[in-house]
Amino acid sequence: MNLGSLERAIMDVLWGCKQPLLVRQVQDMLNQDAERSLAYTTVQTVAERLVRKGLLERAPARNAFRYTASRSRDEHVAGLMLAALAGSPDRAPVLSRFAEGVDPDDALRLLHELARRAGERAHAPGAGGPPSTLA
Repeated sequence: MNLGSLERAIMDVLWGCKQPLLVRQVQDMLNQDAERSLAYTTVQTVAERLVRKGLLERAPARNAFRYTASRSRDEHVAGLMLAALAGSPDRAPVLSRFAEGVDPDDALRLLHELARRAGERAHAPGAGGPPSTLA
């Protein structure tokens, strides 16, 4: 799911906070370093759009709502990566290209996580051998 620049900025603010925020608080944080101040109604409209997209949740707070991210930044980015992979009819070339482009340190982290996952699968009851194809 592609995000516009303001959508991404709002998500960045909320991913960076430990508690839900009012629109006014999000607006204040966005306007701290902005050349042009964003209007309250603009931030509110975009926050509501993010609720409809399932990226934000809101809870009543007197006359307003408090917004929070429905999932972490890590979960969101991983979901985007998995969705992109699922969109390919042949995943092997996509995975190969991805592996070629990954920073070597990130490749080692990924290799470690894949090895851990494979180890968990190998010890699971009824686990079979490795898949013959990447489908």
